[in-house]
Amino acid sequence: MYTRLRDLREDADLSQIECAKIAYISKNSYIRYETGERTPPFDVIVNLAKYYNVSIDYIAGLTNCKKMLKCDK
Repeated sequence: MYTRLRDLREDADLSQIECAKIAYISKNSYIRYETGERTPPFDVIVNLAKYYNVSIDYIAGLTNCKKMLKCDK
């Protein structure tokens, strides 16, 4: 999950501060989620999934398909 958060942020050319604002959390909290020091709560994952337009399963590493609607089960 942690590398997915970093990869999504870098692909969108966003800073950690910008991602923290998107997720409505502090910069330090976001950094801890991205480095794997802490697990992000569900509401943070939902906010980021909505922003990046990807599935929660993709962020969690359960699938390699960014959008479940386009993937075969």
